Amino acid sequence: MSGDYQRQHVDQWHQQGAVLLPNFFSAQEIDPIYQDYERIYGTSGIGSGETLRVATDVATGAFHPKQFTNMDTLPYEGGVAMNLISLHPRLLALASELLECEKIHLYQSHTWAKFTGDADYDQPFHCDFSNHTLTVPAEDPSQRTVNFVIYISPVTDALGAMHYVHKDDAYEILGPGAVGAPPEHQEALREVQRSAAAPAGSVIAYSIDTFHRGTNMTAPGGMRYTMTVSFKRADNANIGFHVWQHAAHRPWHQVMDHGTPEQLACLGIPVPGDPFWTPRTLGQCQKRWPDWNMQAYRDALAQII
Repeated sequence: MSGDYQRQHVDQWHQQGAVLLPNFFSAQEIDPIYQDYERIYGTSGIGSGETLRVATDVATGAFHPKQFTNMDTLPYEGGVAMNLISLHPRLLALASELLECEKIHLYQSHTWAKFTGDADYDQPFHCDFSNHTLTVPAEDPSQRTVNFVIYISPVTDALGAMHYVHKDDAYEILGPGAVGAPPEHQEALREVQRSAAAPAGSVIAYSIDTFHRGTNMTAPGGMRYTMTVSFKRADNANIGFHVWQHAAHRPWHQVMDHGTPEQLACLGIPVPGDPFWTPRTLGQCQKRWPDWNMQAYRDALAQII
């Protein structure tokens, strides 16, 4: 069991659907990523710096397109640290343990920079499965997902910390197995919500059927840098979000040239020794990615031949 989390954290995720892990990453690991965020997104948004609230007929928050600006998808126009934090060995180990399987795939990784006044970030309680699958959350935990929010900057309630509800509390209000939260139950969920406020380097892990919501930015001139990262079992075709291959023009060399075989396998790249690897495919991949260290793949093929 990693020093960053204990059995009680794994148990809590399974029982209640969410667990907060303060300081999962060190300042040394986060600092270069923070600097990339500053360079890419700046330190202040285009808004007024004062809290923006959108007038709607919904008293408990609503989704707005402006909430989802300042987002980008792996690979990023940043350094190696920014591009490989989604595939950090400790994060992979935790995801594998939570999903109770060895072979996992990264299927979502995106940045999100929020600034006070850019949008009304207050959302209703919801689960993430609606845009991760066309079905519903599976009963088998290994067929679900684990979603992480990595805190690149400190996140307080005044800086829009995510709020979430433990499964027991949600089911008491909505009924067992609920997958939606009607408007008439939103206020009751708010009464039992928990804050995910935590320092930079922290991680909140939650399940595909955990009710949660974004909250508004109220700190004058505030900013919030996070990265959302999601894993599934490698053979689970029922779940998806990003299709990595659609962005072949992006800086994939930051991942390909520096990722280990274990990290690259989480993106669907066959591991050393897989039948995919032949003298031809090895040679072609090396031409496509000339700085990719493919020695482990060559050694595995040599043992087979």
